[in-house]
Amino acid sequence: MARELKKWGSPFEVAAKGKEIQELEAQMAAAGFWEDQQRAQAVIARVNSLKQVHDTWSEISSYCAELAELAHLALQEGEDDLAGEIGEGLSRLKQQLNSLELTQLLGGKYDFNNAIISLHPGAGGLESQDWAEMLLRMYTRWAEQRGFTTEILDYQSDVEAGINSATLLVKGDYAYGYLKSEKGVHRLVRISPFDSSGRRHTSFASLDVLPEIEEGEVEIHPDDLRIDTYRAGGAGGQHVNTTDSAVRITHIPTGIVATCQNERSQHSNRLAAMKILMARLAERQRQEQEAELAKLRGEQREIAWGSQIRSYIFHPYNLVKDHRTEAETGNVNAVMDGEIDLFIDAWLRWQAGHSSPKEI
Repeated sequence: MARELKKWGSPFEVAAKGKEIQELEAQMAAAGFWEDQQRAQAVIARVNSLKQVHDTWSEISSYCAELAELAHLALQEGEDDLAGEIGEGLSRLKQQLNSLELTQLLGGKYDFNNAIISLHPGAGGLESQDWAEMLLRMYTRWAEQRGFTTEILDYQSDVEAGINSATLLVKGDYAYGYLKSEKGVHRLVRISPFDSSGRRHTSFASLDVLPEIEEGEVEIHPDDLRIDTYRAGGAGGQHVNTTDSAVRITHIPTGIVATCQNERSQHSNRLAAMKILMARLAERQRQEQEAELAKLRGEQREIAWGSQIRSYIFHPYNLVKDHRTEAETGNVNAVMDGEIDLFIDAWLRWQAGHSSPKEI
């Protein structure tokens, strides 16, 4: 463990990070800091990112020292009953180091940002609609377990069952960095609860993941927008409104559309829809840049509905398998209850070893 701590000490340059935090906090306290909102937000994001690594490392170092002292005491006094406590402590240290290592893999431009996830059922009617709703619950539970907060931006329920679409904002440090691994098509195999004959069905749902973009990072001209209002709909409860408060914003040059109907006021729905629109425009710019680079490299890459990234098999056996990393587990119930870190961790490590995404 000591060797492992030493290994991480150099790359992280903890002391240097502490110094940078002090310098940036001094800038934040200076007069006129908030005059440039975009730069201020960038500095704050950088401080938060540095603090997470610095504080976690300090906690690990302190706990390691405590364990070393406990081990020394056990050897000196012959306290064999402390072996279990030391073993548990080492396991905890290993988990913390693993988490810190993964954080270092999240170095993308928007990895620290909140995430906007959108779910859409595939062909198959009720089956796929129900599957999309199950996935929405899975990601909501994952966020809750991490201490993140969630906010439904748009929710289109079906009259019979499931959802036609849903957009969820996940708020927390590195939310996008983690959830970007989930983008793609998710496949379910199960005995259908909607089939009176008890036959096995295969369903698909598509998940899109975007970073929440700060205002000003994407240039949008007001003349390029068409804003429509309409009455929110749904199966009832919190997803229904009795006024024309729902908002649909269309970016005319690209045809990209963002909607929000979950807030009570038109103003709030408009702000939320703009968040979604900015994220989608930023993603479009990224894809265009990647496509241009692919042409220069002579690569042929297709961006389409495509094959599933992961399969969830409920029948005739229990298995969840990621087709990119080969990570798998038979504990289907735990996965559907939000325990998906196995797949996120495996993807981040796999991605770190690939210069470009693997073709599936």
